[in-house]
Amino acid sequence: MLINRNIMESKYGFKKFTIAEFEAWIAQLKVARTIRTVQQHHTYLPNYSHFDGENHFKVQRGMKNHHVNSNGWQDIGQHFTSFPDGTIVTGRSLEKTPACIYGFNSNSICIEHLGDFDTGNDQMSDAHQDTAIRMTAAICRKFSIDVNTDKIVYHHWFNLATGKRNDGTGKNKSCPGTNFFGGNKVADAQANFIPKVQAVLAGTVPNKPKTELIKYVAVTASRLNIRKGPGTNFSKVSDRQPAVLGSNLRVYKIKDGWYKISSSTEHWVYGHYTQDVYRTTVTASKLNARSGPGTNFSRVGSFPKNRELWIEEIDGGWAKVIFENCWVSKQYLLFES
Repeated sequence: MLINRNIMESKYGFKKFTIAEFEAWIAQLKVARTIRTVQQHHTYLPNYSHFDGENHFKVQRGMKNHHVNSNGWQDIGQHFTSFPDGTIVTGRSLEKTPACIYGFNSNSICIEHLGDFDTGNDQMSDAHQDTAIRMTAAICRKFSIDVNTDKIVYHHWFNLATGKRNDGTGKNKSCPGTNFFGGNKVADAQANFIPKVQAVLAGTVPNKPKTELIKYVAVTASRLNIRKGPGTNFSKVSDRQPAVLGSNLRVYKIKDGWYKISSSTEHWVYGHYTQDVYRTTVTASKLNARSGPGTNFSRVGSFPKNRELWIEEIDGGWAKVIFENCWVSKQYLLFES
């Protein structure tokens, strides 16, 4: 009897892929949430000593149990874990924001590479390195993400307490490791990791066919069903999960209060459970966030240059960041045309 070796293994709610399977799988995957950045992490614990070549699902389940039972999270923090043998195991749904970099999880995909890649500890295998590069490239290709250190980021570049990007200058984890592709600094990524991802993509991320984009919306319901047409009389789609609270969706067509959220497929959501938002980028080196629309309101934080912000309301020269409960000066935002 012939055995089909192309059937991907599944266990405990996770799927396991070879890198070739992952590339094919993600290319056809339907995701409602807007994805703009890719995070690189190492697990630290568990590491290579905890992997026996066959216990992928057991290790992934152990991380989920720790994240849920010890950290109090709703699910495993990362979307994917890569393993020393070059395989990949799924984690949190891509429709959900990860729990990986405080203050920088919105619109991100989180990759955890199993191991401790600080200098003197685990040495990343050739198969593992190849997978880390190719899976990052596949994600960038899928979501048209620019291959640079603004869009592909290391956890080390963010302050643990504030979430502010400081490029590793204080109160930072070493993650993804001081010897991750030659180092964990921005210059290390630019010299060693980014060029390898660019090489897989032949230096560019292919542009998707132009389709008229009407606007962006953010999901305000805990779960928003996606249907095959503009109405509850249409069945729910089977090839993508419901959109979740906080997801930012693209709208390509509007009919009877329903929004078409795919440029190529009849996928619709009910607009009543969304909020119109503007997509913007911070242009100031540091943009103060305040509790209200004016400098007379208290400062509650800040956002670094090139941070993407989603704006739900404009009040004079001030803009309210959705789900952040704060306001920023409009003059330091670049609005997508």
